[in-house]
Amino acid sequence: MSMILSCQSLSKSFGARPLFDGVSMGVTEGECLGVIGPNGSGKSTLLKILAGLEHPDTGDLTRRSGLSVGYVTQADTFDDAATVLKVVELALLPLVHDEHEAETRAEMTLRRVGFEDLSQKPAALSGGWRKRLSIARELAKEPGLLLMDEPTNHLDLAGVMWLEEMIQESPIAMIVVTHDRYFLEGTATRVLELSRAYPQGTFTVEGPYSEFLRRRQEFLDAQARQEQSLANQVRQDIAWLSRGAKARRTKAKGRIQEAGERAEILSDLRRRNTPQQAAAVEFSGTGRQTRNLLVAHNISKTLGGKPLFRALDLTLSPGSCVGLLGPNGSGKSTLIRVLTGELEPDTGTVKPAVGLRVVKFTQHREDLNLRQTLREALCPVSDTVYYRDRAIHVNTWAKRFLFDQQQLKVPVGDLSGGEQARILIADLMLKPADLLILDEPTNDLDIPSLGVLEESLAEFPGAVLLVTHDRFMLDRLSTQILALDGLGGTWAYPDLAQWQAGSERREKELAAQAKSAAAQAQASASTAAAAAAQTTTGTATAPAAPAKAKRLSFNEQREWDQMEAKILAAEEQVKKLDALVHDPAVLADHKRLTEVCKELDAAHALSAKLYDRWAELEAKQK
Repeated sequence: MSMILSCQSLSKSFGARPLFDGVSMGVTEGECLGVIGPNGSGKSTLLKILAGLEHPDTGDLTRRSGLSVGYVTQADTFDDAATVLKVVELALLPLVHDEHEAETRAEMTLRRVGFEDLSQKPAALSGGWRKRLSIARELAKEPGLLLMDEPTNHLDLAGVMWLEEMIQESPIAMIVVTHDRYFLEGTATRVLELSRAYPQGTFTVEGPYSEFLRRRQEFLDAQARQEQSLANQVRQDIAWLSRGAKARRTKAKGRIQEAGERAEILSDLRRRNTPQQAAAVEFSGTGRQTRNLLVAHNISKTLGGKPLFRALDLTLSPGSCVGLLGPNGSGKSTLIRVLTGELEPDTGTVKPAVGLRVVKFTQHREDLNLRQTLREALCPVSDTVYYRDRAIHVNTWAKRFLFDQQQLKVPVGDLSGGEQARILIADLMLKPADLLILDEPTNDLDIPSLGVLEESLAEFPGAVLLVTHDRFMLDRLSTQILALDGLGGTWAYPDLAQWQAGSERREKELAAQAKSAAAQAQASASTAAAAAAQTTTGTATAPAAPAKAKRLSFNEQREWDQMEAKILAAEEQVKKLDALVHDPAVLADHKRLTEVCKELDAAHALSAKLYDRWAELEAKQK
C-alpha cells in the first residue's frame, strides 16, 4: 500500500507547555490507524495539524497530491435551523457545484448511517445521532483520509457497534483518536501511542490493540533494563571522577565526555520510565449494611405516548453493578429519574432504603459552571476540601487529579473534555454514597484513568448503576445487564456476551417477522387484484374459494397446509424458553442457564427455518 500522508519531526507547544516533540508518522491507503495517549499529550492538536487547521511549530507535513481529508471533531456543530439533509447538502455544495447531485449524495449517505427522517433538525437529535450526522457530513465528501476525534463519545452501544462495522467495511484510510479499548481491538490495523515515554515521542505497532499491548510491554521492559545497566555504568563513572584531579590527569578527556553523555542519557531514560500518572480516583461508601438499597417492583413509564419500560423489577444491593443499555431515546435517563424519585412511575413502586444517599455523574456536565476557575470548581469554599474527614489543600487536591498549580486560575470552559470529566469525578469523591449512578463516565478519559476508575468502582462497597458504551468496563464490572429495547421491552442478562447473543436473536426474529408480514401483504394484494378483475368482467357473483396451489406436489401441499400451525408452535416455544432465560432461579444456576440458552438458540433457528420454507412454498404457487 502506498503512503498518502506523512509527517516528519513535528513539534507543538502552547505557551511554555510542550505537547509533543519530534513526532514522525505516516498513513497508507486503506488502513485504520488508532491513536491513543494520555490526556494532554496533544492527540487532538495532532489531528488538527493533519487536517490543515493548525500549523506545527516545527516539522514537515506531506500529503499525496489531490488527497482530500475529512475531519470529525469531538464537538459537533451544526446550523440548528437546517434539516439534517440540508446540513450534509451544504457541506457538499463547494465540492460538487450541483444542488441535485449534492442532495442525492447527502440523502444516500444519511440513509447509510441510519437516518430515516431527513427533515429532522439537529437541535432535536440526541448526542449519539448528532455524532452520526457529523460522521455522515464527512463521509458524503468521499475523502481519501478520514480523521475522527473520539467518535464513540455520546454514541450508545448499538451506535458504537455500527461505527465499528462501518470502519471495518470502509475502503477509506482513517486515523481515529479513541480510548475505547474494545473499539480499538475491532477496528485498528495499526496502533500509535503519543507519549513522552518513548524516545521519539511515539510508539507504533502493526495489528490490533492486544498486539500493541504485548509489544509495548516488551519495549518498556527493555527500556527499564537499559536504565538499570546504564545506571551501573554511571555509578562507575562517578566513582572514577571522584578520585580527584591527580588520578584523572593521565586519563583521556574522551572518557570524561562519555561519562557526561551517559549521565544525560540516564536522566532522559529515568524521565521516560517514570510511570504515567493517572487521576487518583477512590469513591467513598457510607458503610451501610442494608441488604437491599433500592427495590423497584413492576414499574412502567410512558412519555409522549411512547412506552419506555413495562412491568420492570430491579433490585440494587451492596456490591452490585447494573449495566444499563439501550438505544438513544429508549428511556435510560427516564428510568434513572424514576429510580431516584425525580419522576413517578405510571405503575409499580420504587422503595429506597431509609436515608439512601445517591450520587450522580451526568454525561452532559450541566453541573459544571464554565465561567468558574478550576480552583473554584474544585474547592468552592476557602482553600480546603474535606475528604474522608481529612482536610486537604486545594493545590494537593488538584494534583491528585493531574492538574498543576498554574491551571487553577484557568476557566473551566477552557479545559479539555478529559479535564472537565476529572473535575466532576473529584466532586463525586467528596460525597459518601450508597448508590452511584454514572451516565457515560468514560467520555474523554484516557486509558490509564479508565483503569483507575474501574478499580475504584470494583472496590466501591455500595451499588452502581452504570450507563456506558465502553464494553471493556461493562465486561469487567457488571453483575447484571439491563437492556431497554426502545419499544417498552426490558431484558435482563448475566453478562455482556449474553446480551449480544440475545440482541442478535431478536434482530433475526424481527427480520423474519418483517419478511412474513411483507409476504402476507403481497398475498393479500394478489387476492384483492384477482377479485377486482373478476368483478370487472362480471364473471363472478360470489367470493371465490381460495385457489389451491398449482405447482405444489402432494407432499408439499400437505407441508403447506401444516405450516401455519408449525410456525405458531415454534414461536410459542421461543417465548417459553425466553421466559426461562429471565427466570431468577435459572439465572442463579449457571449449568441450567447454559442448557436453556442452547435450547433457545435452537428454537430461534427452527423458527427462522420454518419462515424461510413458508416463503419458498408460497413462491411456488405464484
